[in-house]
Amino acid sequence: MKLHINVAIQIQKPVDVVFEAIVNPDQMSQYFISKSSGKMEEGKSLVWNFPEFDADAPVRVGKIIANELITFYWEINQVEVDVEIQLQQKPDGSTVIHIIEKEMDNNDAGITWLKGNTEGWANFLACLKAYMEYGINLRKGAFGFRF
Repeated sequence: MKLHINVAIQIQKPVDVVFEAIVNPDQMSQYFISKSSGKMEEGKSLVWNFPEFDADAPVRVGKIIANELITFYWEINQVEVDVEIQLQQKPDGSTVIHIIEKEMDNNDAGITWLKGNTEGWANFLACLKAYMEYGINLRKGAFGFRF
């Protein structure tokens, strides 16, 4: 059995606003990454830098459907994994974001990935919600203890 990560949250903003906050590096740097080599566009290869890690993360953007779907691939433990971000507009004008990251073998390395990246994606969603609804960057100074 392969391991998959599944996380979701509802944000009180319209889907087009949430979509732009995810694909636009100027906005992403306000809640997730410290910088990106470009905007998430279908077929692009990017490099993300995270404030709490001293390493770059290469990202290969897959399929993009505006306001509905963002897919990308990145390497975890020398395995390329697929991340799918689904966006759904709700009748009240809010947006549900569902993230699936797949997949790893069900072994010690896979379980370590599952724990770490589930925590990471839950943090991503909480930070995105705080940024979108309240203009707060929850990551700022949050991981200084790791250095």
